[in-house]
Amino acid sequence: MTLPVLTRLTLAISAASLMLTSTMSAAEEQQAPAWAQGRSAEMAESPLAPHATPMTTTTEENIPVDDIRLPDGFSAEVWAHGMPGARMMALGDDGTLFVGTRSIGRVYAVQDNGEEREHQIIAEGLTQPNGLAFKDGSLYVAAINRILRYDNIESQVADGDIAEPEELTDAFGLPDDEHHGWKFLAFGPDDRLYIPVGAPCNGCEVDEDTHATINSFEPDGSDMQVVARGVRNSVGFDFHPETGELWFTDNNQDWISEHGPNDELNRVSEPGAFYGFPVCHGVGVVDPALGAEGACEGVTMPVATMDPHSAPLGMRFYDGEMFPEEYQNAIFIARRGSWNRSLSAGYDVQVAKISEDGERAGLSPFMVGFHDPRENDFSGRPVDVLQMPDGALLVADEQNGAIYRISYETPDYSAE
Repeated sequence: MTLPVLTRLTLAISAASLMLTSTMSAAEEQQAPAWAQGRSAEMAESPLAPHATPMTTTTEENIPVDDIRLPDGFSAEVWAHGMPGARMMALGDDGTLFVGTRSIGRVYAVQDNGEEREHQIIAEGLTQPNGLAFKDGSLYVAAINRILRYDNIESQVADGDIAEPEELTDAFGLPDDEHHGWKFLAFGPDDRLYIPVGAPCNGCEVDEDTHATINSFEPDGSDMQVVARGVRNSVGFDFHPETGELWFTDNNQDWISEHGPNDELNRVSEPGAFYGFPVCHGVGVVDPALGAEGACEGVTMPVATMDPHSAPLGMRFYDGEMFPEEYQNAIFIARRGSWNRSLSAGYDVQVAKISEDGERAGLSPFMVGFHDPRENDFSGRPVDVLQMPDGALLVADEQNGAIYRISYETPDYSAE
């Protein structure tokens, strides 16, 4: 991919200026929290830091559903609530929605009786059980240090009696580093289970077969294959409904700049391809500390980029029948929102529409309203999206522990 002259010049100037910035000493790095790794000495007093996720229930009347803005014909409602830290979602065959978390350590199960949704906690005390996948009646849960399988889980949820899960941790043999160690799970069209392993750092050299990868396994944890390398921190992917290709989001490095590198949407057209980390970021940004001239040569460039540090996470292709035709095979991407830039960005759901050749995507806002740029503040943090059987779209809001349902009806402009 050839970069425009202006882009190349801008990136060169940016990288050159960053090379002059000193970073923390090794001793300071060890004492600093993980999120501060790579912060320059000049930025040591910066107020930028991650936003804490509320650990208590947000009451329904305080959930900011009225803040949500959508294109004409779309509407949002609170579909389920009362689940602090709600993040990644998986749907069971009988309609049970399973919801993972991070800091609160729980997995929820939500049942829909047609009029309201009720939830129960089916697991707690786990270490960041973010990743969930459902297949053949079993729920797979990925914590940082464990892989668990709950068999016949929907029957157990209906009975309110959850049995001990099958322990698959040793079979998968994944690293248990906490830094970027939270997982995302999805079964592919090949019936294999796909799991990312993030970089155990902000920016560092890694074993390309161990960290900064997306891997696939047989459901029992055997036959590990590396699908993508050089992926710093992917917490969301899905498979194209027609081609079966894997597409994924990736969160780029902190503290290089508030204004870069951009976060990414990527496509795996060749298994085992290299996506740049730690030497090349975004669209050809050479890492100022670990990269060198030519570091971006041979790197698979993103199909689209997003605002730096906007935290694109869960993403799903849409192939339902409720939304207009223009959304067929488009990708909905939940962006949790930034902490590491003075003027915040994200806190929304974007839609990516793919080019005819399938090699590029154009992004536009879809669900907005949580971010208040005037106050530089936010009222919600979308983390995952999930298409329902009727074609509606669920959106998980970690900040408020809520699940929104986005539906569509053709607008009646004749009434205006």
